[in-house]
Amino acid sequence: MEEKEIFLSPEGLRKLQEELDYLKNVKRKEVAQRLKEARALGDLSENSEYDDARNEQAFVEGRIAQLEKTLRLARVIPQDEAGAQGDGVVRLGSRVRLKDLEYGDVEEYTIVSSVEANPAERKISTESPVGKAILGQKAGAVVTVEAPAGPIRYQILEVLP
Repeated sequence: MEEKEIFLSPEGLRKLQEELDYLKNVKRKEVAQRLKEARALGDLSENSEYDDARNEQAFVEGRIAQLEKTLRLARVIPQDEAGAQGDGVVRLGSRVRLKDLEYGDVEEYTIVSSVEANPAERKISTESPVGKAILGQKAGAVVTVEAPAGPIRYQILEVLP
C-alpha cells in the first residue's frame, strides 16, 4: 500500500517536531525511571505500578513511531502556497468565515490537514465533512454538509489568507 503525503503548515510541522523531541528526550526517560522503580518493588506478576508503566511505555513508543512516520511523509505547504494566495479560494491554510443558513450563526475556521485538526482551536480538517464541502469554493458559495441530524447549509462569507 502506497503511503500518501501528509500536508502540514510550518506551524503544524514545528508542533509535531516539538512533541517528538519531548517524547524521545523527556518522556522516554521518565517512563524508564518508573519502570525501574516498579521493578524494585518486587514480584512483577502482581505489580500494578509495573503494568501501568509498561502500558505508558507502549503508548509513548507507539506515538513516537506515529510521529516519525508523519514527519517522514510530511510536505510543508508554505503560506504563499496555502491560504495566502488572495484569490478567495478555500484551500489548506485558509481562514474561512461561514454562516449557518438555518440559524444565522457565523463561525470562523482555519482549514488544516487531518494531523493538525483541533476543533477547540477552530482548526478543521480538509477531510472533515465541512472541510470537504468548502475546499475549492469561493466566498459567496453555498454548500451543503451532510450531518447525522440532516443536511446543514453554509454560505462562505469570507476567505482570509
